[in-house]
Amino acid sequence: MSKIIDVTVPLSVDLPVWPGDPAFHLEFTQRMGEGHPCNLSRLTLGSHTGTHVDAPYHFLADGATVEGLPLEILIGKARVVSVPVRDAVGREQLEALDLRDDIRLLIKTRNSGALRQAAFQEDFVYLTGEAAVYLAQAGLKLVGIDYLSIDRHGRKDHPAHLALLEAGVVVVEGLDLSQVEPGEYELTCLPLRVTGAEGAPARVVLRSRM
Repeated sequence: MSKIIDVTVPLSVDLPVWPGDPAFHLEFTQRMGEGHPCNLSRLTLGSHTGTHVDAPYHFLADGATVEGLPLEILIGKARVVSVPVRDAVGREQLEALDLRDDIRLLIKTRNSGALRQAAFQEDFVYLTGEAAVYLAQAGLKLVGIDYLSIDRHGRKDHPAHLALLEAGVVVVEGLDLSQVEPGEYELTCLPLRVTGAEGAPARVVLRSRM
């Protein structure tokens, strides 16, 4: 039986969020211990909390919203690669991977596991604009990374996001690939089907290929 690996970061009050984004909050509005017939809670969170998907509308005024993302892209063979860099994943690292036959790429860096720390990490590994252009030109349809953004913290022009989203590439951020070995997997990435949203939290799992 093939192994299933959950690469979704659990939502909790200890989860770091992008500076300025709403924090995750779980509030019980009914509890059985207080005499109610069931337990019932309210969730408050931003659309880019934890493991999430960016739709083109995130940075493109006329881009597709999250409910319109094709399932054919969100489900299928994916390749996990490890890129051991200190600061940025550049074009040169990606060119060395031979991505000609890949459609979905998940990039494992030293970030993996960092979302278990409550404090936001400003020095996370990101994707350069040149690297993102290369991935779009190579025909990738989905690109994932293991922290809250594919762009460098503090960068205002968002070159990686724009290069990918303008090419119709689905961006998945906030993955936890710490328990995943490089290789080929079957990916299932299902963002919440929120009408009109620029992104949404997602459950993402990998199944090892036999």
